Amino acid sequence: MTETRNEITCTILATSDIHGHLYPTDYRSKEELPLGLAKIATMIRKERELHPDLLLIDNGDLIQGTPLASYAVKYKEGIHPAIEACNALQYDAAVPGNHEFNYGLEVLKGAIEDSSFPWLSAGIVDAATGEPAFGKPYLIKQAGEGIRVAILGVTTHYIPNWEHAHHIQGLQFRDALESVKWWAAHIREVEAPDLLIVAYHGGFERDMETGEAAERLTGENQAYAICREAEGIDVLITGHQHRLIADEVCGVAVVQPGSGGQALGKIEVSFVREGGRWVITGKRAELLTSLNSIPADETILELASGIESATQEWLDQTIGHVDGNMTVADPFVCRIADNPFMEFVNRVQLESAGVSVSNAALLNEASKGFGPVITLRDVLTYFMYPNTLVVLRLTGQDIRDALEQTAAYFRSGENGTLEVNPAYLAPKAQHYNYDMWEGIRYELDIARPAGERVSKLQTMEGADIHPHMEFEVVMNNYRANGGGDYEMYKGKPVVQEILTDMADLVAEYIIRQGTVISGCDHNWQVIVSAGYTVK
Repeated sequence: MTETRNEITCTILATSDIHGHLYPTDYRSKEELPLGLAKIATMIRKERELHPDLLLIDNGDLIQGTPLASYAVKYKEGIHPAIEACNALQYDAAVPGNHEFNYGLEVLKGAIEDSSFPWLSAGIVDAATGEPAFGKPYLIKQAGEGIRVAILGVTTHYIPNWEHAHHIQGLQFRDALESVKWWAAHIREVEAPDLLIVAYHGGFERDMETGEAAERLTGENQAYAICREAEGIDVLITGHQHRLIADEVCGVAVVQPGSGGQALGKIEVSFVREGGRWVITGKRAELLTSLNSIPADETILELASGIESATQEWLDQTIGHVDGNMTVADPFVCRIADNPFMEFVNRVQLESAGVSVSNAALLNEASKGFGPVITLRDVLTYFMYPNTLVVLRLTGQDIRDALEQTAAYFRSGENGTLEVNPAYLAPKAQHYNYDMWEGIRYELDIARPAGERVSKLQTMEGADIHPHMEFEVVMNNYRANGGGDYEMYKGKPVVQEILTDMADLVAEYIIRQGTVISGCDHNWQVIVSAGYTVK
């Protein structure tokens, strides 16, 4: 804060969706990238020199997302390196994101206990008592010349739609919007703060200028509604969608600083003293970007140097070889027709579950599949998330409905051009919500109307699949819980759960085989009945 007589400017810095990126490292190539908490740390320290009593908040998805984060959870004893870094940077508060739950409550609670700052989440409560599950829903800070600042934390309540039930056992996820409305009113009445900040691990469901729906309004993202309906909030920190946002919505200053340490959110709030109280006179939101010219902070690099070196050595292990071609040259082409890499992923799922039907998605657009030599780095580049497998009992109608949902990924453009549906590109890229199947034969005709695009659906033997036929289908836990708007899976009988991470299953499969054979049975394809070209 900078004081000029009766005027003060409060500075708030925010990170979100760091996803375990401490070093500015591309774990596929080892090249330096303009991201990572170490580069963000340089900007934080510079801002702190100018504003010694600034507020620093992390908005969730901190401890998961890189091979370093995976290695830390699997092999490192003691404090998670991301928590060590945040402690060193003197964060004031953090909010749990949905990926904080990926490793289970024991890991999350350990991270919270090791933090020198509180974790805030008003909407996640103990199911038995109704009390906030992680201690505090909000925090009061005294800043500058007696300014009372309230920081309210809240997390998207959509987590049960994605996460393993045993990872969130005993927790209740209350509606984030309603939680903010209730707690904001409570804070205003009881605490009478001069500034109310909401840190929300969730994103914008509507266009910020027009208010038109930018996605299907499921409740996963509610930031626009929070700005519009939650009275009395001044600043909203958002995340989850990995967007770069610095704006104002309905009089609320908002930021969203991308992912992986792409940017640091900065909000300045100006005050003037009137009648013994501080009154807000202006707000300004901006993003400070982590350019290559910004040096990484040596203290943060040193804190994580040991585990970074161990992670790189771990990733460089050769675990097997490929006979044939299992590369992914173009993710778009990969989704048009059956290909060896996705056939391999489904093959591992089928063998692990002991069933005959499987679906899987290309999880990472940056993955190039497998070259002649397979390292653990190749596996973990593809399997970004610690997903496990679930086998559901589905009907033929469920499978048809799921394929229609998958077909919504494409649209037929001008002159029969096959294009990606813009809804899967913005406000957040959702390529991982397109599934490819093994164990059935099918065609998707994108020239047909949505909901009628499954032009062929057969067993591998060529018999038509009828609505009441039953199949046991293996998929990852995110999809089995209905993630990606696959509503047809919700409530379906669970035949079995395989609680080993998919990355581990794939690595173990490759090590066991030694050499994996590239193959493809060409059981599916996407067409536009008038013909198509790739765009």
